[in-house]
Amino acid sequence: MRFRLTPRETSFYDMFAASADNIVTGSKLLMELLGADTPARGEIAERMRAAEHAGDDATHAIFHQLNSSFITPFDREDIYSLASSLDDIMDFMEEAVDLVVLYNVEELPKGVDQQIEVLARAAELTAEAMPNLRTMDNLTEYWIEINRLENQADQIHRKLLAHLFSGKYDAIEVLKLKQIVDVLEEAADAFEHVANTVETIAVKES
Repeated sequence: MRFRLTPRETSFYDMFAASADNIVTGSKLLMELLGADTPARGEIAERMRAAEHAGDDATHAIFHQLNSSFITPFDREDIYSLASSLDDIMDFMEEAVDLVVLYNVEELPKGVDQQIEVLARAAELTAEAMPNLRTMDNLTEYWIEINRLENQADQIHRKLLAHLFSGKYDAIEVLKLKQIVDVLEEAADAFEHVANTVETIAVKES
């Protein structure tokens, strides 16, 4: 690791860790959604909205710290990119839950459970990785595994689309369900954006 002669603002590490922990909370709410009946989904959506607002607060705190810090632990643009991508994950997860409730979806198609399981695993890995930004240790396996999970998510998404267009659903239902599975796919992409940013930071800091 490159030796530094200047002190660095360390609160960023804690804020990134908090943001990632909040994403784990969001992924658990997605898992809850799978087994919930229609009345219970509204309450889950309320908790997801609260988690998304907490994520917004965490992101704003990072931006505020970035704007007020003379010295940062790594490049400012990478801090901004990492914070924004973490925030995107929560936004997409919250949107997916909200759409399920707004569209009054009675039964999610087979394969959505696999999408959510991938997101839950990615959330755990991301939360485990964020504290390692302090030392840049043990991060290579993280971004490799996240990229593998994103590839897996792509395959699940393609199969879901084929299922939705199989003729089993009417046109309106296809539009509703496609929007939900597309948003879940965007969440998987956002996890990969986080991992790619972490890789960029690690390369610069090596």
